[in-house]
Amino acid sequence: QLQLAEFGGGLVQPGGSLRLSCVTSGFTLDFYAIGWFRQAPGKAREGVAVISSSGLTITYADSVKGRFTVSRDNAKNTVFLEMNSLKPEDTAVYYCAKGRWTQATLTNRDDYEYWGRGTQVTVSS
Repeated sequence: QLQLAEFGGGLVQPGGSLRLSCVTSGFTLDFYAIGWFRQAPGKAREGVAVISSSGLTITYADSVKGRFTVSRDNAKNTVFLEMNSLKPEDTAVYYCAKGRWTQATLTNRDDYEYWGRGTQVTVSS
C-alpha cells in the first residue's frame, strides 16, 4: 500500500530549527519527485519546496529561500526538509506529497497524486 508519513514537527522558538522527514512506502522513491507543502489556519495550502527524483532540480518558495533545505535519501525511502531561522509565520501543518513523474512544480497541485497526513509545526515564544 502506497503511503507517505511526515515526522519531526513540534513547537520551536523563533530563530530555531526543525528537521521534518517524509517516510515513504509502497513505491520506488527513486522515480518520483516529492513536494513539501504547508497550510496555516484559515489559509490555502501552499508549496514550500519540491525536489526532483534525481535530487538535481530543487525549487523553493520565495518565503523560505535561504532558510529551508530539501534533500532525499532514496535508499532510505525518505525525503527531508531542514528548516532554520524559523519565524512565527512558518507555523502550519506541513505535508509531503508524491509527484506523478520525475519532476513537479510547486504551484500545480495536479502534479501530485498522494499526500501524507501532515505534521504540525508551531513557531512561538
